[in-house]
Amino acid sequence: MKRILVLAVLALALPMAVFASSSIDYSNSGGTLTASTTGSLTLSGSDVSQIRDFPGGIICASGCGSISFTTGALLTGSLAMGGTFADGGSITITGSGMNGAASGVLFTGTFSNLKWTLMPGGVNGTNSYNLSGNVTGTTASGFKVTSGTEFQLTLNTGKGYFDGAVDVGSGDTIVVVPEPGSLGLLGTGLIGLAGVVRRKLKA
Repeated sequence: MKRILVLAVLALALPMAVFASSSIDYSNSGGTLTASTTGSLTLSGSDVSQIRDFPGGIICASGCGSISFTTGALLTGSLAMGGTFADGGSITITGSGMNGAASGVLFTGTFSNLKWTLMPGGVNGTNSYNLSGNVTGTTASGFKVTSGTEFQLTLNTGKGYFDGAVDVGSGDTIVVVPEPGSLGLLGTGLIGLAGVVRRKLKA
């Protein structure tokens, strides 16, 4: 009876291993954010200025690659005063192959829960905007990212409001991926558990 109780506890604990994860933070700067007639936003010409792996450390400190995206159409509000976007659009992060960054596409994905927020009254009465939401997609190593991934972009429009195009200050895309070791632990644990249960049933 004690052995069965221990097995039950293990069965409940093993799936927790799959939630162990690491994250990669892609910081970007520069580029231009422009609006289309549908209200979607497109970022072009923005450089990936740093790639940081948590809990590892800095992978690339400069000249790491580029990032571009297009959001879904504006759903509510306005580009001048803030609003929300339809799910969809696309984002692509490409590595330069230099300074520690891998070469080629590092991440591709789509947006959800994307919000455009006006933050007035900054330094000297300037206005800032924040574009934030979630991203799902695929990493260069083939991991499917389905949750936990955050996207954020900030920019300053001076004393005016967003009028269709503005230079970008900075942004961050944090991609959360499961640890391969944790996935392996889950798989071997379940196989072992299945073997013990099979032996018990035969007895």
